[in-house]
Amino acid sequence: MKVVTFGEIMLRLKSPGFERWFQSPALEATFGGGEANVAVSLANYGMDARFVTVLPDNAVGDACVRELRGFGVDTSAIVRKPGRMGIYYLETGAVQRPSKVVYDRAHSAIAEAGTDDIDWETALDGAQWFHITGITPAISESAAQLSLAAVKTAKKLGLHVSCDLNYRKNLWKYGKTADQVMTELVRYVDTVIANEEDFQKSLLLKAESQAAVETGELNVAQYQAIAKLAMNKYPNVKRVAITLRESKSANHNDWSACLYNGKDFHLSRKYSITDIVDRVGGGDSFGAGLIYGLNTYDDEQTALEFAVAASCLKHTISGDFNRVSVPEVEGLMKGSGSGRVQR
Repeated sequence: MKVVTFGEIMLRLKSPGFERWFQSPALEATFGGGEANVAVSLANYGMDARFVTVLPDNAVGDACVRELRGFGVDTSAIVRKPGRMGIYYLETGAVQRPSKVVYDRAHSAIAEAGTDDIDWETALDGAQWFHITGITPAISESAAQLSLAAVKTAKKLGLHVSCDLNYRKNLWKYGKTADQVMTELVRYVDTVIANEEDFQKSLLLKAESQAAVETGELNVAQYQAIAKLAMNKYPNVKRVAITLRESKSANHNDWSACLYNGKDFHLSRKYSITDIVDRVGGGDSFGAGLIYGLNTYDDEQTALEFAVAASCLKHTISGDFNRVSVPEVEGLMKGSGSGRVQR
C-alpha cells in the first residue's frame, strides 16, 4: 500500500521548554508540517509513504530531505527550486496560557511554485491513496491550483483521496476565502477529516446546535448531523471523521473522535490527556492513524480507535513528528496507559 501526501514542510523554531519567545537566547530547530507529519507516521507504521513538496535548493532544504529519509519517507518526488523554506515559531503554553504560533512562510518555495512544477502523473505513480490538507491551498493562489490539480489527477488514476480540512485563519490572505477553495477541492475527496470549526469555516456547514469552539465544550450528539450534512452535500464523500478535543487547559485536553460512513456512526474511547508535552501535530497523527487503520483492520471501529490512540500518544512527544510504533499504539488501545516502566 503506497500513500502519497502533499504539502509544505517548514523549519520549526520553538522556545525551550515552556519559556516565552526569547526568554533565553535560544530556539530549538526541527522540521514539521501537516502532510509531512502524516508521511512520517505512516513510514513509522511500515507503510510505503511518499511526500511531495517544493523545497529550496540550499543546505536547509538538504537537511530537511535527510530528516525525512531518516524516517523512511520516499522523497523522490520532492521538487527543488531557488527560494526559501517557510518557518513557524512556536511558544508552548502551560495551564491557562495558550500555545502561540507565528508564521513566516510568505513567498516560500512551495508558495511560489508554478502549476507545472509538479508532474502529478509521475508523483502519484504506483500509489493507492493520496492525502492532502486545507493548509496547502491556503498559502497561495498557485498552491491552491497545485492542490486542485493533485486531487483531480488522483481521482483520474483511481486513488482514494483523504483531506484534513485543517482551517487556518492566519493563512488565507491572498484574496480567496477558505470556502471558495475548499468547497471545490472536497468534491474530489473520499474521506474527510475535520473538527467543528473546519466544517464551519471551510465548507460553511453548521448543525442546528453548535458547540462552543472557543470554550472547548462539546456536544457529541450533533456530530452525526454535521457528518450527514457533509455527505448529503458532497455525495462523493464516503466517510467523515471528526476529532473531538475538549480543552480544559493548555496542559489538559480530553481527546476522542467519531466516524460516519453514511450508515454506521462510530464513537471512540475518550482519553484524558494531562501534562501535555506537545499537542502540535496531534491532528496529523490522527489522520495518519486513520489511514493506517482503514487499510489494516477489518472494521472501522478498530481503525478509529487506532487513530485516536496514536494521536493520544503524540501529545507526549516533542516535535511535529509522531515517533511511535504500531505495537505501542495497539498497546494503548488494549489499555496499557499507566505509564509504568517496561522492563
